[in-house]
Amino acid sequence: MLKAKIAELMHEPGCATNQAKSEGERKKGCGKSLTPGAAAGGCAFDGAKIALQPITDVVHLVHGPIACEGNSWDGRNSWSSGSDLYRKGFTTDLTNLDIIAGGEKKLYKAIKQAIARHNPPAVFVYQTCVGSLIGDDVDAVCRAATQRLGTPVIPINSPGFVGSKNLGNRLGGEALFEHVIGTVEPDDAGPCDINILGEYNVAGELDQFRPLLARLGIRLRASITGDARYREVAACHTARANMVLCSQALVTLARKMKEKWGIPYFEGSFYGISDTSDALRNIARMLVERGADPTLTDRTEALIAEEEAKAWARLEPYKARLAGRKVLLYTGGVKSWSVIQALQEVGMEVVGSSVRKATEADKSKALERLGGDEDKLADAITPRDMYAMFKDGKADMMLSGGRSQFVALKARTPWIDINQERHHGYAAYDGMVALVREIDLSINSPIWAQVRAPAPWENS
Repeated sequence: MLKAKIAELMHEPGCATNQAKSEGERKKGCGKSLTPGAAAGGCAFDGAKIALQPITDVVHLVHGPIACEGNSWDGRNSWSSGSDLYRKGFTTDLTNLDIIAGGEKKLYKAIKQAIARHNPPAVFVYQTCVGSLIGDDVDAVCRAATQRLGTPVIPINSPGFVGSKNLGNRLGGEALFEHVIGTVEPDDAGPCDINILGEYNVAGELDQFRPLLARLGIRLRASITGDARYREVAACHTARANMVLCSQALVTLARKMKEKWGIPYFEGSFYGISDTSDALRNIARMLVERGADPTLTDRTEALIAEEEAKAWARLEPYKARLAGRKVLLYTGGVKSWSVIQALQEVGMEVVGSSVRKATEADKSKALERLGGDEDKLADAITPRDMYAMFKDGKADMMLSGGRSQFVALKARTPWIDINQERHHGYAAYDGMVALVREIDLSINSPIWAQVRAPAPWENS
């Protein structure tokens, strides 16, 4: 069953790239299976865990050795406005003896203990390499536990050896579609309910655009999965529209929700002023098309005009200090193109963008915003080449994830974390101002002149 599920995910019909392929090419799939020792950057289990762990009120139980939970725990800085149960680590801690005797009884006992102690609305059970290789039937254990204990127990079949972190993201979305979404029927469905897919509330970014939606009378039925609650996700099939923030991770879920419940979707971004405004316009347009009050369109334009004016006024003092500064953007996914425009809007130049974790649609958008210069797009940049860019003055600073920071710092170049470990929210209008403020504090800090100057003994 898992093999068939992976084959289905590997030629997603909602992906524009797959639509352009021949039938034979589609059958080959679009992903690469991992080889032993090549899980750096995340395996399928890790991808499923970080995609679903932001559901804050459920028990996330890892069926595997304790190292699997230790390595994946709290891997994304997702904030919660309520329960902190998602921050607790749960694992069956499979040992050598369990590998010989099997771990199904131990798993059932762990599920029972977690429900008795925490009384969660659901338990998510993550299958790992070890449990899968010894043949533990996680699906059967979860079914039995659901029937006997009266609490939904959801199997997440994503052993690390089946593929990359992105495949794990999609397997997590499949688990939500098959076992969670549609299992709760709300009594308050409205004409302005939406879901946002691929939003993980990193550093509290959800609260940078959720108030904008509320001012327009738009209710966020569910964020999948940032700051989400189990019952919200279970009832999100009644929403009128879906917005997809990270299509590479959850476009399959968006497509299947459209097919089953008729929920249209579009891909957008809340990074940058223009992209935020476009996202609000698209949400309003889709809701009006589905029967919402037609005045929503005019109210949205009024809100956009007001918020853009305030944001540009707050950004004005920074523009002269940042104009012409060159940035290397080393990230992936939606940020590979959305952050480009955010930086260009304040006069900065993006000299390169990594598209190693981006879809073909992401790459096309990035290329368009870089003026069609393909030399500025790269799947990966070696540390040596990256270091040379900084030493030769081709880039004044870098925005990337934490693993790349040391190359920039070794070259005595400013660096800002733009990935999931960061502690600043950069979404919507307020987030754009926060991003520019952090860039200004970093790139114009007097420390760089000091660390680049010759040491006293070198002068003598």
